[in-house]
Amino acid sequence: MTRSVYVTSIERGDGRQIVELGVMELLTRRVDRVGVFRPLVHDGPDRLFDLLRSRYRLTQDPATGYGMSYDEASTVQAEEGTDELVSRLVDRFHALARDYEAVLVLGTDYAGSQLPEELALNARLANEFGAAVLPVVGGRGQSAESVHTEARNAHRAYAQLGCEIPALFVNRVTPADREEVRDQLAAHLPVPCYVLPDEPALAAPTVAQIAQALQGTVLLGDDAGLARDALDFVFGGAMLPNLLKALTPGCVVITPGDRADLVVGALAAHSAGNPPIAGVLLTLGERPGKEILALADRLAPGTPVISVAGTSFPTATQLFTLEGRLSAATPRKVETALGLFEQCTATGELLDQISAPRSTRITPMMFQHQLLERARADRRHVVLPEGTEERVLHAAEVLLRRGVCDLSLLGPVDSIRKKAADLGIDLGRARLVDPTTSELRDDFAARYAELRAHKGVTLDLAHDVVADANYFGTLMVEQGLADGMVSGSVHSTAATIRPAFEIIKTATPKAGPGTAAGGEPAAAPIVSSVFFMCLADRVLVYGDCAVNPDPGARQLADIALQSAATAERFGVEPRIALLSYSTGTSGAGADVDKVREATELARARRPDLPIEGPIQYDAAVDPVVAATKLPGSAVAGRATVLIFPDLNTGNNTYKAVQRSAGAFAVGPVLQGLRKPVNDLSRGALVGDIVHTVAITAIQAQEPG
Repeated sequence: MTRSVYVTSIERGDGRQIVELGVMELLTRRVDRVGVFRPLVHDGPDRLFDLLRSRYRLTQDPATGYGMSYDEASTVQAEEGTDELVSRLVDRFHALARDYEAVLVLGTDYAGSQLPEELALNARLANEFGAAVLPVVGGRGQSAESVHTEARNAHRAYAQLGCEIPALFVNRVTPADREEVRDQLAAHLPVPCYVLPDEPALAAPTVAQIAQALQGTVLLGDDAGLARDALDFVFGGAMLPNLLKALTPGCVVITPGDRADLVVGALAAHSAGNPPIAGVLLTLGERPGKEILALADRLAPGTPVISVAGTSFPTATQLFTLEGRLSAATPRKVETALGLFEQCTATGELLDQISAPRSTRITPMMFQHQLLERARADRRHVVLPEGTEERVLHAAEVLLRRGVCDLSLLGPVDSIRKKAADLGIDLGRARLVDPTTSELRDDFAARYAELRAHKGVTLDLAHDVVADANYFGTLMVEQGLADGMVSGSVHSTAATIRPAFEIIKTATPKAGPGTAAGGEPAAAPIVSSVFFMCLADRVLVYGDCAVNPDPGARQLADIALQSAATAERFGVEPRIALLSYSTGTSGAGADVDKVREATELARARRPDLPIEGPIQYDAAVDPVVAATKLPGSAVAGRATVLIFPDLNTGNNTYKAVQRSAGAFAVGPVLQGLRKPVNDLSRGALVGDIVHTVAITAIQAQEPG
């Protein structure tokens, strides 16, 4: 039976899109097929519905996502009565629900819809849909006592109308009152109550939104600059020294267009990171000359400079009525909203409360969600040596906003800050370290010289070596100043993992289930890698596609067992296929014999694992082919861990599948080191970096 969750409220201004987004995030962690239904809609685009479809890759036809328009609903209710209105909406809902395991219902928005008793309508629809109700109460500008009273009244109103209420949310509470409100509600409500503080970054309009609302002309700025949040407005009319004192982080400077001194001064302050501003808004329709604009562009590339026709007062009046919106065009706000929701909500408890069904398989999206959730559950510290790389900075912002892990970024600190300021990225909670000037450099040099003394490394040479960001980051991990490291977006694989081989070294072999009678351990001290290949309907593990060029039979067996352990650690049930160009006993030759021997060695070490080899790729993953080529096999047609015979085959196969099948590849994930260090593809996207860092943090949670 489809399980539905109905998010609703009691009035406008509650900011409940945060809760709707957060609940959707939770449902897609556990459920494969989630639908979205909005009973009543306004004319024009539905930004939240479009956001949910885009972010969660929903295949749902937009036409199925709503019941009817508000105008139509008012007419039906007036002419035919509430029962007829509800009946039609219930029919539309069930037409959608039969195709999904769970449905998120977005309640009405109390936006002057002409519908009487709107709260009662939401309650009745929830009951008719068989949906659990999550009421949201807004607390902006209210005292703790007022919020407490309103939340209790909301719970009582929906409970008296027969609704199932697994939890209640209070949003936009004054941060200083949050604990008091939470404690009061915990003492007086029979259900969990989650209290979210007011977050300025969510209420702040973006610079792009300001330009659109004021019909401004963008003179300078790129997409990243226009996506910045306008956290404050500073009006410039005084002399430059006084303006500089008034600047605040994330502010928009508003000044007449003929004040070139203030424009240049504000952008120069931004360039120095003191403080980073969101942009400059020029009034009166005046524009600086070409020379000033060229200088401004050189001072702060990407920072928006916008011209509007109005004077300062009407411009200010419009600005103060603008409020930020969650949409597919504001991904940074989305990450902030999800981070706030996850920080303030016991997500596991809520999922249990709403009784969301659990899918029997792990989809790629579920896998990606689980990575972030597991990393967040036991936060670790990851060092990123490529601190000035744009993709790394964007990934760092996502990781920090979502609370996935703590971060150190390496590189010239002023350069990192300037780059972050140009991108509008807040790195306030990250640790920034310059390896060349760090007070740790001398100690690290002494440690590296000690570790490499047998190779003739002197202290002077070590002092130079540890200035390299990858060596410095690896030593941070080795010395316990970070739990793991991720690099490789601009460095080669060798540059990333060589320091790990020299400093961290391989893990001590551990005996596992099925250790051979002779006492041979379950894994040998070899470093290998896997990719998590997120296909449309499943997650496969490919190994080794990045490290070992031509492993022998014993090494291949080691790689298979390491890969099985990694798969199991990340929720993929290991069924191991050692691949070759022939299946079973059909072929012979040195290459096939190597795979056959590796299979026998792996089975001897871990007889508890399903292992098949040699086997061709099609027989490993296609049940129809498997039935012909290897009938009766526990692995054939169902393999989840695919081990390639050499690096040439593995690397080309993963890239072919990634590009041709549209697979999302996470990795390479290194296995076999004492502490986690992971490499990135130099073509890694921001999402790739985020998920690789999450994997690294999860690896660091394992006892050494």
